[in-house]
Amino acid sequence: MNHNPRIRTVLGSGLLIGGLVTGTAACGDSGPSLTAKPYDATDRIAFSGDGNEGRALDPDKPLEITARSGGGRITDVTATDTAGHRIRGELNDDGTRWRSTSQLTAGVRYTLRVSTEDRGGAPGLRVIHFETAPADRRLRVTFGPDSGTYGVGQPITAELSRPVRDRAARGRVESSLQVISRPRVTGAWHWVDEKTLHYRPRDFWPAHATIEVRSALGRADAKRPSGGSSKPLRIRTGPRVEAITDARTHTLTFKRDGKVVRRIPVTTGKPGFETRNGTKIVLAKEAFVRMRGTSVGIAAGSAESYDLPVHWAVRVTWSGEYVHAAPWSVGSQGSANVSHGCTGMSMANAKWFFDHVRLGDIVKVVGSEGETMTPFDNGFGDWNLDWAKWSAGSALHGPAEREDAGPAEPARLRPQW
Repeated sequence: MNHNPRIRTVLGSGLLIGGLVTGTAACGDSGPSLTAKPYDATDRIAFSGDGNEGRALDPDKPLEITARSGGGRITDVTATDTAGHRIRGELNDDGTRWRSTSQLTAGVRYTLRVSTEDRGGAPGLRVIHFETAPADRRLRVTFGPDSGTYGVGQPITAELSRPVRDRAARGRVESSLQVISRPRVTGAWHWVDEKTLHYRPRDFWPAHATIEVRSALGRADAKRPSGGSSKPLRIRTGPRVEAITDARTHTLTFKRDGKVVRRIPVTTGKPGFETRNGTKIVLAKEAFVRMRGTSVGIAAGSAESYDLPVHWAVRVTWSGEYVHAAPWSVGSQGSANVSHGCTGMSMANAKWFFDHVRLGDIVKVVGSEGETMTPFDNGFGDWNLDWAKWSAGSALHGPAEREDAGPAEPARLRPQW
């Protein structure tokens, strides 16, 4: 028989405990009888769920049981749900602490039986009943983008696990989503839809800033649906890069930290296919992409049909607007707009542009006869809303500005989703 307490607890067998107690009694030929009724060990055992009576526990958090000072030691722990499924766990070598090692199930009632013995070997028992929070009541949030370094135009996104429709509840969600920028900025969340929020400053992020995003949705009132744990986010910004295309002069001006680095002759969308005006940001970089007119609704075989291999493509909308190499239109670059909506340039200039931009950098078009970039349905057009309209999309603050100092009085704002 293996008397290792870690193995014993994982297996969770009463037979093992019986064997251990029998051996102890036989060695000294003294001690309590195995038939003795266990004493109530409630006051001698601390449970991580103590103080949560009537409140469902977070199934993502491990259970912990600790022997209080002078309370003897833990000899065995069994944790089962109503269907008899057991939670695995580990007991440390001196029997003072047990911790679960397997995932709890949401929306389930559990029973913990904690066996103990005092210094004299007398057996004790504490029985604990608790429930885990139902999965459909646990609001979670996933932040974007992935950790890394981005341009100063990159918004922060928060995707909720389920819709939040009530304005007061939305305000409580916002109060639990903390954005900390160094240097500090004035910023706000904006509800894109019932499950999606974007956060941006009044102006672009500072260059070389650090932005941390955290959620306190798990801090829930006992009478309210609880939030789930969420992975925090940390990103940095690089230099302030802006690529400004003037469709009237057929020129792209590349700026870094306010200084003009390069002017590139380009061609933009011709009549009927005008490039969108407004501010976009770099969504992706594709060294090679095949572009087909059918993907944007141009009939195959028509006069406007095309099927082209394209190099050094920087995507700025999900519908297929790029800044890319267009060697077939070099004769028009700098003098005429002949594309189907993209910004085209020579192979050499496109390679240079591709190498000098990163995701989140600003790409702006002015002077086009095209429509203005929409805010949310075709990439990140967030910057095309002025600050009054942006901050009006915050349920917590409405049109008012706020300094980005984290949640407002989080202890008083209890989430109700």
